[in-house]
Amino acid sequence: MNALQDDVITPQQAGTLHGLFVERARRSPDKIAYHYFQQNAWRDITWKEMLGEIARWQAALADLQLQRGDRVAIMLRNCPYWMMFDQAAMSLGLVVVPLYTVDRPDNVAYIVNDADVKVLLFETDEQWQALRTVRDQLGGVKCFVSIDTVRDSEEASLESMAEFLPKTAQLQPAQPCQMNELASIIYTSGTTGKPKGVMLSHANMLINAHSCLGFFPVTENDIFLSFLPLSHTFERTVGYYLSVMAGAKIAFARSVAQISGDMHIIRPTILISVPRIYERIYGAISTKLEEGSPLKRKLFNLAVEIGWARFLHQQGRGTWQMSFLLWPLLQKLVAQKIINHLGGRLRVALSGGAALSPEISRVFIGLGLPVIQGYGLTETSPVISGNHPDNNFPDSVGQPICDVQVKFGEQNALLVKGPNVMLGYWNNPEATKAIIDAEGWLNTGDVVRISETGHIYITGRIKEIIVMSNGEKISPNDMELAILNDPLFDQVMIIGEAHPYLVALAVVNADAWKNFAREVGVRADMPEALMDSRVEGKILKRIALDLRGFPGYAHVRRVLLLQEPWTTENGLITPTLKLKRDKVAERFAAQIKQLYDRH
Repeated sequence: MNALQDDVITPQQAGTLHGLFVERARRSPDKIAYHYFQQNAWRDITWKEMLGEIARWQAALADLQLQRGDRVAIMLRNCPYWMMFDQAAMSLGLVVVPLYTVDRPDNVAYIVNDADVKVLLFETDEQWQALRTVRDQLGGVKCFVSIDTVRDSEEASLESMAEFLPKTAQLQPAQPCQMNELASIIYTSGTTGKPKGVMLSHANMLINAHSCLGFFPVTENDIFLSFLPLSHTFERTVGYYLSVMAGAKIAFARSVAQISGDMHIIRPTILISVPRIYERIYGAISTKLEEGSPLKRKLFNLAVEIGWARFLHQQGRGTWQMSFLLWPLLQKLVAQKIINHLGGRLRVALSGGAALSPEISRVFIGLGLPVIQGYGLTETSPVISGNHPDNNFPDSVGQPICDVQVKFGEQNALLVKGPNVMLGYWNNPEATKAIIDAEGWLNTGDVVRISETGHIYITGRIKEIIVMSNGEKISPNDMELAILNDPLFDQVMIIGEAHPYLVALAVVNADAWKNFAREVGVRADMPEALMDSRVEGKILKRIALDLRGFPGYAHVRRVLLLQEPWTTENGLITPTLKLKRDKVAERFAAQIKQLYDRH
């Protein structure tokens, strides 16, 4: 085994996800497991102390006399309590159902009922008031547990954490459990239709986490900054179970809004994120460059260009250039200043959950931040493939990880087989049969090509191909990613199914919009400015520039500009930040019709 990973716990040594945690506490009892912010101060908790707290949760759950295999739900932000409840539940043979803290009450009610959840752990009074609006739909829940004290004296099944937990407890041996037994039901985001419950076993997540260590090594000296919700399978497998496996420390971000400050305080070595966070950082950099001097922009572009060439040379795909001699100066003047804003110690930044624009990857890699893009689905625990730092093709999603097989299906859809493939969908055998064939191959629904080096390139979704009335076929995802490289836009959706041309719905970035409106000569705070013909004309020119690498028929003829973001609260994106295309199209149906009626 690699010397850097000599303390890694293997799936066989762990046996189960709870066994993994117990083994880590045995090996590293006094080392810091988690760093978190509570009562206006940063605090630490060791692996041994975590096990002591897990014992209290185990005892409290055992007192409820639940049956092995019963489902219990967690609706918490990332914090040590999430792990305590998760581990205690699994030690008793209970099945954990993670919930998003930002999800709508009706969606939470659907999941809780579908999984027949018996215990629901949440955090705040605000969450409880939202749950009360669907309380009549939560009849199967025997016990609600709140981390904070909440306002409701009439709810007999509600207990605060202080009431629920015993003062002390001794950790009891875990219930006998096989690796292939059900550990968790994780509900997909539901971009179309109701969410489906993905059944993952202990083996699914243990083996997937261990395989990920094959393309980026992690040691006990690493520090993760955790902000992607633990209800997201990417964060749970790679940011939680993998870190336990390697003995690395996790610091929990205070909030997404405070990530910048937390990066300075924590100075993480590993970052796990979805593309949206990298897009925001890139957008902030672009906005500052636009406001800066021409010299600053020139130096920045030169640093990225030379840094990218150095990267290709280091990867063995480019020649040495005389311009590399300028790198020490450019690194000091440009690159290091930006890297320092991210804490200054990042050695790997992982991106998954959706496609990351190659242009954004190029910028970060050019500045010296190794961005590693991977790919997977909740149904595959989740990682299918990833780029190795020494064999990194940033416009790809990498090569299949250890033990995962891939092949082409109909329409070049990627089929996957391996120990990471789910047990099936909860209470939905028809949906399971539709996605997994008799030989165990799972159809991802993603259209791909595979290069000579074995790297996978996502070229589209089978169900997200726009077929225009002239017969031309377009993948909207690629166009949207290209447009989102422009800092003026925060969110974009392309429409054109059965129409003669394409239109775009675009949510503008507040700060960039003010600068743009000033240049055009309209008032940014006036709603009618969004519909001004001069504004639309200039916006369409920008979009055309963003799409200059696309075929001529991939041309946006009209645009609807919006200022209100698409959020989980207004039902237009999922908790994992995926666009609900049908909902957006429905919400703006009248405006979309006008975009086509005028031509």
